[in-house]
Amino acid sequence: MRTTAPVKKRKLGSYPFVSVVFSISLALFVIGLLGLLILHSQKLTRLIKENVEMQVYLNKDVSNSQKTQIRHSLQQSEFVSKDLNGVPQVSFVSKHQAEENFIAETGEDFASFLGENPLRDVFTIKIDEAHQTEEQMAAIKKRLAILPGVYEVEYVGNLVKSINKNIANISLVLAAFAGLLVFVVIILINNTIKLALFTQRFLIRSMQLVGATNGFIRKPFLLRSIGHGIISGIIASAALFGVSEYGYRRIEDLVLLKDVNQLYLLFAVLLFLGGFLGFFSTLRSVNKYLKLSLDELY
Repeated sequence: MRTTAPVKKRKLGSYPFVSVVFSISLALFVIGLLGLLILHSQKLTRLIKENVEMQVYLNKDVSNSQKTQIRHSLQQSEFVSKDLNGVPQVSFVSKHQAEENFIAETGEDFASFLGENPLRDVFTIKIDEAHQTEEQMAAIKKRLAILPGVYEVEYVGNLVKSINKNIANISLVLAAFAGLLVFVVIILINNTIKLALFTQRFLIRSMQLVGATNGFIRKPFLLRSIGHGIISGIIASAALFGVSEYGYRRIEDLVLLKDVNQLYLLFAVLLFLGGFLGFFSTLRSVNKYLKLSLDELY
């Protein structure tokens, strides 16, 4: 007596998900790389801006009381940045200390043949990010130049201008690229899920014919799509973590841009994007097949 192999029943909402998870993981990984690039560029921008300095040179005959008054004035100024403990970032280098530093670095004692130390006492202040426009820096320079005991105020104006210009250009390019990439990724994920659900179109129609509601039919597809999206997010996050750690080990200075909290936040965003994009694309595809006529199914 001939026996036939049992036919495996196809379950509503089940479809070959390996290609779907792979495609979504790849798309999320690319988005994650862009996100990591943006985070690093922002951290680099902050590091650069945190080191924008201005030098306040003092008169040679300035008294100690005037130095104290100038220091106090600088520390109370709103344009001086503060460290993590809230302490104004104001440093002082005397002309004697500057002379010793110069001799230690070059090995030459210029005071021996000049007959005097031409250097001046100087306060160095770090400017807060909110006051680093060209106009504000120029105004700060004028404000400090009129303080009693101040000889000259200097800062690298071209550097500030270049920093602001480059930051604006980089932000614009990254924003445009991010928008384009997200658009392409959404289309890729949508088409991948649409093709995966193509094998389920007749099962969807069969469920409609036996009286199943659209909500009942959608539910297993949407639940699975969220799960697949989250799994893809986990895979993409793990791959991104591996790539970033490899980069930190290979490029020594790159570790300065590392921010663990922001990295974990990026992973959370990838998990959310995976679930959301999977849900959204599946919802659109299932709704499309629910509305197709019998002729269009073939």
